[in-house]
Amino acid sequence: MVYSVCVSTQMVNQIVDSARSILNKFIPDIYIYTDHMKDINSGKSPGFGLSLVAETTNGTLLSAELASNPQCQGAVALPRDPGRDGAKLLLEEIYRVGCVDSTNQSLVLLLMTFGQQDISKVLLGPLSPYMIEFLWHLKNLFQVMFKMETEPCGEEPKGGDKVFTSLISARPSSDAVIT
Repeated sequence: MVYSVCVSTQMVNQIVDSARSILNKFIPDIYIYTDHMKDINSGKSPGFGLSLVAETTNGTLLSAELASNPQCQGAVALPRDPGRDGAKLLLEEIYRVGCVDSTNQSLVLLLMTFGQQDISKVLLGPLSPYMIEFLWHLKNLFQVMFKMETEPCGEEPKGGDKVFTSLISARPSSDAVIT
C-alpha cells in the first residue's frame, strides 16, 4: 500500500514504480495498491509513504514500512526514495526470515514473558540491536531469561542464521515489587 496526503498523485506513482523496479527482479506477481487523500479531509501536513507485506508459502507475513520526513524536519525525501528503500527493507526481512519479522521480535518476547514458561518457544531471524537491548530490559525489569540457540542456515543458503528462543526462568510472583 502506498499512501499520500496533500501531495501530487504523481508522487504515489513514482513510489510504486521504484518499489516495483526492485521487487520485480525476484517475482513478477506483485500488487501495490495506492491511496491518495486531498482537500479538507487530509489535514494540513503533506507526506507520503508505503507499507509492504510479503507472505511466505507457509503463511508467515513479513513487513516493511517507510514514510517521508515531516515537513521542515530532516532531509527532504524524493518520492522514489521510500519506494526503493522500502523494497530493500522488505528484501532484508525476507532474508532474515524467522517466524516473526524484526519489527515485532520484541512484542513476541514480551508476550512470552507474561505467558506460561513451558510452552513459550519461537524461531526468530538474527536479532536486531533493538532486540538485544530489549532483552536486557526484560531481564532487569521482570527477572526473566531466555535460552537462545543459534541454528545455522545449513548447506543451502536460505537467509541468515536463525535463533531458537525459549523462556527458561519465570517472572517473579505477582506479590513482588519492582523497584
